[in-house]
Amino acid sequence: MVAHRKSRVEKGGRTVDRAEIAQFDRIAERWWDPEGEMKPLHALNPLRVKYLEDRQVAHFGKSSEAKRPLAGLRVLDIGCGGGLLTEALAKLGAAMTGADMAKEAIAVAERHAKASKLRIDYRISDIETIAASGETFDAVVAMEIVEHVADLPLFVEAAASCLRPGGALALSTLNRTAKSFLLGIIGAEYILRLVPRGTHDWRKFVRPSELARELRKAGLRIEDMSGVAFDPFSGESQLIRDLGVNYMAFAIKA
Repeated sequence: MVAHRKSRVEKGGRTVDRAEIAQFDRIAERWWDPEGEMKPLHALNPLRVKYLEDRQVAHFGKSSEAKRPLAGLRVLDIGCGGGLLTEALAKLGAAMTGADMAKEAIAVAERHAKASKLRIDYRISDIETIAASGETFDAVVAMEIVEHVADLPLFVEAAASCLRPGGALALSTLNRTAKSFLLGIIGAEYILRLVPRGTHDWRKFVRPSELARELRKAGLRIEDMSGVAFDPFSGESQLIRDLGVNYMAFAIKA
C-alpha cells in the first residue's frame, strides 16, 4: 500500500499576510472611488475583465455574442477586495463568489452589490479554507493578489484544488525586475503617487518563471501569459508581449 502524502493544504499552511490585510482594510471605504487610492485598479479593470471574458469564453465554449457570455459558470474571485472585478464578472453572467480576509473590504463589497442589485456570495475567507472544504468552481481568478500572499506555493496549490477538472485559473501580478521596481514602486508610489506608499513589497513580486513552476507543480497547464502596459497619464492599458512589469496568466486544470 502506498502511503498518502499530505498536500500543503492538508498540512494547514496559511497564505494570509496580516499586515497586508490591515493595509487594505484601512482604505476599504474608498474602494469604489475612481479618483481615490484604487484609481489604478479602476483604470485596469476594463482590460482585466476583457481578458477574463475572452479567455473563459474560448475555453468553456461560450458565445462571445451572448448578452451574458459567462452564464452557467461558477467563478471564485479570491482577494476580491471591495468587489470591483467581482461585480463586473457577475454582470457578464457568472455566478460569483468573492472572498477576502479584509473584513472592511467585504462589508463594502456587500453594500455595493446590494445597491447594484447583484447577487454575489461574499465571504471573509482565505483560499486554503475554501480548498479544505472541498468546494470547487469552474474558474478561480486571483488578480493583483499573489504579490501580497505569505506563501505563493500554497496559494497556487489551494487555488488549483478549488478547480473542477478542466477548470481555469487566471492570475495577474508584477514581475520582480529592475524595471518593475522603477515603475511599480518608485514611479507609482513615490513620484506619481498612484497608490499609497508601502502598497507593494518588490521582494514579493513574482517572476513568470516562478509562477509557471508553481502552476505546473499544481497540475495546471499554462495557456497564456501576457504583459500589461499601463499609461498613468491617459489611464489606458493594453496587452503586450513584454512581461517585464505587470502580466496576466491563464492556466487549465488537467
